[in-house]
Amino acid sequence: MRLGDLFRKGRKSIVVVLTLALLVIGGGHHEVTAVDDSYERLKVFAEVLSLVQANYVEETKPRDLIYSGIKGMLESLDPHSAFMPPDIFKEMQVETQGSFGGLGIEITVKDRMLTVVAPIEGTPADRAGVHPGDRIVKIDGNPTKDMTLMEAVKKLRGPQGTRVIVTILREESPGPFELTLVREVIEVKSVKAKELGDGVAYVRISAFQERTGKDLLKAIEQLGQNGMSAMVLDLRNNPGGLLNQAVQVSDLFLDQGQLIVYTEGRIKNQDLRFSAEHGAQIPKVPMVILVNGGSASASEIVAGALQDWKRAVILGTKTFGKGSVQTVVPLSDGSGLRLTTAKYFTPKGRSIHGTGLMPDIVVEVPRPTLAKAQSSPAEKEGESEKVRPQRREEKKISEEEGDTSLQIGKREGPDPDTDIQLKRAMEILKASRIIEKGFTKGSAG
Repeated sequence: MRLGDLFRKGRKSIVVVLTLALLVIGGGHHEVTAVDDSYERLKVFAEVLSLVQANYVEETKPRDLIYSGIKGMLESLDPHSAFMPPDIFKEMQVETQGSFGGLGIEITVKDRMLTVVAPIEGTPADRAGVHPGDRIVKIDGNPTKDMTLMEAVKKLRGPQGTRVIVTILREESPGPFELTLVREVIEVKSVKAKELGDGVAYVRISAFQERTGKDLLKAIEQLGQNGMSAMVLDLRNNPGGLLNQAVQVSDLFLDQGQLIVYTEGRIKNQDLRFSAEHGAQIPKVPMVILVNGGSASASEIVAGALQDWKRAVILGTKTFGKGSVQTVVPLSDGSGLRLTTAKYFTPKGRSIHGTGLMPDIVVEVPRPTLAKAQSSPAEKEGESEKVRPQRREEKKISEEEGDTSLQIGKREGPDPDTDIQLKRAMEILKASRIIEKGFTKGSAG
């Protein structure tokens, strides 16, 4: 009887608190049957919580138990939904407002394993030879199994100059191996451009940041002065960034009114549509977009829109498949909730999330051996973004001045002689121009 007495002593207040929480979350507008059903389930939770507090072999803290329960609930939804305790939520807010020490990788949880989306070129992760798709199984010797994305990011980030050891599991490697990386302040140059000769312009977007759209237009205008007649847009290993910049970049290539992307959620205010507003500001020259398994989120939005409207040929390998919207909600005790509230769809209604985009032309790239990646990381084709505590698609454009994210030159970017995908893209562009000229001459004669 002692067990029952202990339970009855504490469960009433717990049930009241949880019921109030249910009504607050639901706004008090749920149907009675739905509230009753949830109330019954909350009673079970309250029973377990009270029993653990009263009878577990070691003393427990109610806050820790409740936080663990919330964490488990969100982990059952999808890898991008997460609960952030006050310390992690506060750290996330600080990171989004300034620079931080990191490794230069975008990570996610895939098949319940911590997975690299893409490294940023020129960062510690890139120089060490980290690949898209690598599984991080340990951080400083601590297993990452069942570690949330927020917890992993917290362990990977830290003061500039400090070291972190990551244990990597790679598909083609015989077993896990360790990489020792030194944290740096990660600064990404969003747009790089160069001339490839014969009128072909090469533009690379490594991440979608606050000035990406403006910098892209500026780069194209400069390249166009030399007679641009074809273009390669490189989105390989670009893990995404700001939603408004994906829309702005797409707008540069599409006609006014053409749909770029739309979202669908359970709640109507999550259903949004984004269309081109200004009309194509970039000349409609033949165009190839390069993508791979490290192209995610905002990159997939741009590639999907231009593919659906037949504005560009997509070449490379299947994209990552990160096509969902996360909303971050501050909670009353200083913690935060990151919840998936909608999914992205291309103009033709294709879902990006979980499936990715299939290129029009698939061109595989032989991956370097482990030994080569570690001995000469400079030979690796580097691309993309940074470790972030979240990848929330934002809609506000900062009006910061400066032009630190744009690079234009003749030596920037990969070499067509060694980059198989870029070489194939140039062959396609040259062939298309030959065909175009042939049709023009035929019609004129």
